Amino acid sequence: MPILEILTIPDARLKQSSEPVECFDDELHAFIAELEETRLAGPAAVGIAAPQVGRFQRIVILDCSQTRRPVPHHGHLILINPEITHWEGFELGREGCLSVPDYTGNVIRAERIKLVAQSPQGETHEYEMESYEARVLQHEVDHLDGLLFLDRVVSRRTDLFQRKVYKKGST
Repeated sequence: MPILEILTIPDARLKQSSEPVECFDDELHAFIAELEETRLAGPAAVGIAAPQVGRFQRIVILDCSQTRRPVPHHGHLILINPEITHWEGFELGREGCLSVPDYTGNVIRAERIKLVAQSPQGETHEYEMESYEARVLQHEVDHLDGLLFLDRVVSRRTDLFQRKVYKKGST
C-alpha cells in the first residue's frame, strides 16, 4: 500500500476547506487504509486528516493509545464528517504537525469536547473527549476547515519553536 505525500507549508491547499463525505464505498475504505499507512509512517503521528494528503473530504484518523500520557482515550478512531457540538474549559499545550515539520507551538484548546461523527460504514456515533485526545481531535478538525496550528499559536514571537533534528549516530 502506498504512503501518500504529505502537503507541507507553504502549500496553499492546506488552507482549503473540506467537503462532507457522502459515499461510503470501497473506494473510501481503500483511501482510509492508505491514509492510515501514511499516519503510521509519520514520526510519532497520533492523527492525520485527509486534506494533509490532498483529499479535501472530512476524514480524520486518530489513535492516542500509544502515547505515554495516562489519560482516557477511545483508542484508534476513524471519524468521517466529525462535528464538535460542545466544548468547555481551556488548556494550553504544545502541538506539532506532519504538515509543519520544522516547528511546534503552544496552542489554547478546549479541555473537554463532545462530537458527532460517522464511521467508515456511515453509522453515526457520539463521543466525549478530554485532555490530550480532545486536543488531537481539535487539531485534526482544524485541518478540515483549512486551519493549521500556526493559525492558533498564542504568539509567534514567544510560542513557536524550531524542532530539534537529531542525526543518527550523533551523541
